[in-house]
Amino acid sequence: MRIFVAGGSGVIGRHLVPLLVAENHVVAAMTRSEGRVDELHAMGAVPVLCDVYDRDALVQAVLDFAPDLIIDQLTDLPDHLGDVRAQSARNNRIRRTGTANLVEAAQACSARIMAQSIGWALPEDGAAAVEFLEQTVLSTGGTILRYGQFYGPGTYFEAEPPPPPRVQIDEAARRTLDALFAPSGIVTVIDMHTT
Repeated sequence: MRIFVAGGSGVIGRHLVPLLVAENHVVAAMTRSEGRVDELHAMGAVPVLCDVYDRDALVQAVLDFAPDLIIDQLTDLPDHLGDVRAQSARNNRIRRTGTANLVEAAQACSARIMAQSIGWALPEDGAAAVEFLEQTVLSTGGTILRYGQFYGPGTYFEAEPPPPPRVQIDEAARRTLDALFAPSGIVTVIDMHTT
């Protein structure tokens, strides 16, 4: 397939893109950071430098690549776990505006969409943003990936796992690969055996 990964240089994107390339998919990986372009190219992806909030540029980038599937792995999280709550408005915005723009781009080229969500409850505005993301994607026949909290290399929890629901980052990427042809609906991606 031709697969457009929004968030290709993010925490899970860095694990997922090489798996997609290894399976002989043609992958475009989007980043808003010019410093990540070479990294994406080295993974075997076609780098796409674009900001999800620039709706017109995003739609054009997606149309130019003509994907069969868009995988939304976008988040806007701070570098430190302790800052997540204070900076939650940024992540809520990407779940609302970013998702709406990606869905519009997917519809412009008749691509399916699969989007990252979470498998735990958030307070108020965060919960509303997650609900918006999920309903927007599902209303187009898309697939939602409800991940547990990531742990492992490059995550907030590199040294030891967080409380459940959780999923090791490499396992999350492998299970995303397994879900590429999942029907519209919700796929839960968490560790099967947690203590």
